[in-house]
Amino acid sequence: MSPPPWLPLLFSPYTHLPHPSFAETQPLPHTILTTHVLHRGFQSGALLALPFASAEYIYRRRQSPLSARALPSTTTLSSLILRRAGVGAVIGTGFMVPGLFMRMVGREEIEWRDRSWRLLENEGQMEVDGWSCLGMIGMGGLVGMGAGRGAVRGWQGVVGVVAVGNLVGVGGYLVSRYGLRGGEGSKDK
Repeated sequence: MSPPPWLPLLFSPYTHLPHPSFAETQPLPHTILTTHVLHRGFQSGALLALPFASAEYIYRRRQSPLSARALPSTTTLSSLILRRAGVGAVIGTGFMVPGLFMRMVGREEIEWRDRSWRLLENEGQMEVDGWSCLGMIGMGGLVGMGAGRGAVRGWQGVVGVVAVGNLVGVGGYLVSRYGLRGGEGSKDK
């Protein structure tokens, strides 16, 4: 049974923003586009950090099997993934700031409005944003209630929890849309 298609839209950062019928009248275009780009940087950085965390874990374990038992609990796989995902998310977000600036510098206001309007018009984009925000809230809530407290240490762990939650939310979107609904959006039915 598929979750209701409107559920993730409640959590999309853009759902509650005004969305007029025409791109020329789209309010808050800079806010919408900047939020979208920074969100993608957060996701991309977290995703790219996961293979590096796994490789670092394997490398540390193979370094010296006798000293592997003496390693502190902060080097468990889950802890390492969370910390590296946190750092990757911050770096990915940081790389998107100059990227957005270089892409949009000198553009007319109508281009900002058009891009942000098309973003709000794209049902799949709104759905994946909703699922990813739902994942961030869910993972943050689990850790806030005490689950996985040993793996979450410092700002890297906290940001990592939110970043991994973001990726879990995207996984939920993929399962919902392509696994349960066969790739159809709610408007396709």
